[in-house]
Amino acid sequence: MTEVISVKFKNRGKVYFFDPHGIAVRTGEKVVVETSRGLELAECVQGSHAVPDETVVQPLRSLARIATKDDLRIEEINRRREKEAFAICKQKIVEHGLDMKLVDVECSFEGNKTMFFFTSDGRVDFRELVKDLASVFRNRIELRQIGVRDEAKIIGGIGSCGRPLCCNSYLSEFAPVSIKMAKEQNLSLNPVKISGVCGRLMCCLKNEEETYEYLNSKLPSVGDYVTTDDGLKGEVSSVSVLRQEVKVIVTVNKDEKEIREYKVSQLKFR
Repeated sequence: MTEVISVKFKNRGKVYFFDPHGIAVRTGEKVVVETSRGLELAECVQGSHAVPDETVVQPLRSLARIATKDDLRIEEINRRREKEAFAICKQKIVEHGLDMKLVDVECSFEGNKTMFFFTSDGRVDFRELVKDLASVFRNRIELRQIGVRDEAKIIGGIGSCGRPLCCNSYLSEFAPVSIKMAKEQNLSLNPVKISGVCGRLMCCLKNEEETYEYLNSKLPSVGDYVTTDDGLKGEVSSVSVLRQEVKVIVTVNKDEKEIREYKVSQLKFR
């Protein structure tokens, strides 16, 4: 087991492990940690705890310190700089006539780099834009093109369920989502109803996939022929996955047919 603390950057979904080096960190405290980009400010979402060695990506980077008042002041300054940089970059994009949508700006904690995140339908030649921005901010400029799912993760919002977007609140990684999952859950295949605010299939389709696969495996398919516990044979007309109930078209009184509902335990099939 390895002792770690769990932190988030800018309240995004992904959680990272860092070595606390014996420093007692409480949940909710701001901390300064060592990253590949240098020192960064983050929020501790779980204090010192042990996790299995195989869940830790080596080398495990370290906690530098619990954030001081000066660190928090620097962070406030960086947040103001990000708002100013966002407005300036939007203006420069218009001036250069580039087909791109600016999504977010991040200033590194140490102030040596400014990153601009944008979406675009195609490739964008932003070399002149980078030169222009570098002359304004006089530090390292990085422009990063992201997808629409990443845009939703950064901006956040409310889903059709009325809750904050999963990607913005707790999802650490985007899982592959397919139309097969919607079919498995017997959902409407209307793209409007099964798509998130990003326009892609909703991430939550993945949440119940295993449960529906298990429940569906216990049910006959529509069109299958089954034998009921009262000795009748018939064709399955519909199934209720969650209730584990099946509607069967059975023949009674010679040629008279009717639809009866049975629990799956009352049927024999396969």
